[in-house]
Amino acid sequence: MTVSLTPSAARHVARSLVKRGGGIGLRLAVKTSGCSGYAYALEFVDRLNDDDQCFESEGVNVVVDARSLAMLDGTELDFVREGLNEGFKFNNPNAKANCGCGESFAV
Repeated sequence: MTVSLTPSAARHVARSLVKRGGGIGLRLAVKTSGCSGYAYALEFVDRLNDDDQCFESEGVNVVVDARSLAMLDGTELDFVREGLNEGFKFNNPNAKANCGCGESFAV
């Protein structure tokens, strides 16, 4: 099982951790939400939980809890700029459908 970052996403997360003043890495999780059933949740990590898996990617730690891992296995997190907008893009091979607004997905 694995979760990874593109170089662009890793640079963005690393810069954000420095601005924040530290942290172990970035937590990627799944929560029940949205019109398609699940939504991604991102937050900085200061402490690992007992059920966390930690993946090193491009020099940055990505932390995933055991419940979310099955739905996130193989996911690549990218950071993209499209026109004036920028943000994370989730390339999740487990997602069978995405909602029109891009905020949620189904497995």
